[in-house]
Amino acid sequence: MDELVKLLDPNLKYISHKIKDNFMYITVESNRSSFQCPHCNTISNKVHSRYERSFQDLPIQGYKVIIVLINKKYFCENPSCNYKTFAETFSFVKYKAKKTIRLENEIVKIAANVSSVAASKILRNQIADVGKSTICNLFKKRNINSR
Repeated sequence: MDELVKLLDPNLKYISHKIKDNFMYITVESNRSSFQCPHCNTISNKVHSRYERSFQDLPIQGYKVIIVLINKKYFCENPSCNYKTFAETFSFVKYKAKKTIRLENEIVKIAANVSSVAASKILRNQIADVGKSTICNLFKKRNINSR
C-alpha cells in the first residue's frame, strides 16, 4: 500500500487503511521534516500542529477511496512575515479541495460526453460520490460547456 501512496506524492507515508461499506479509507501522513512558507519562502522545521484532511481519490479494486491526510501546520520563522503559521500543501490536491486533481480529471472526462445527471449516476456507481452540481462546477472552473 505504501507504494500506491507514494504514487500520489513521494513525501507521503502510509499509516493504515480500513474498508467500510463500499469505501476504502487510506490514512497517510507527510514524512517531511520542513516546509517552505508560501508567503515569504522561508523554510521552517517548527511544527505548530497536525490536523486531518480528507478527500476522494480514484477507486482501488472496486472500492471508492477516501484519503485521510494527517497534515502538518508549521510556524513561520521569519519575524517579518505577516503570517505566523501555514499548512503544507501537495501537488495532487488543490487548497481546500475535496477531490484529487486526477479524480477531477476523470470526472470531466466521463461527463464530457453525457449529461451531468447521467455522469453523476455513472460516477456514483463506479468511481466516487459526485453530484450533478459538482460536475457543473468543475466544468465552470475549467470554462467547459456542460450539457
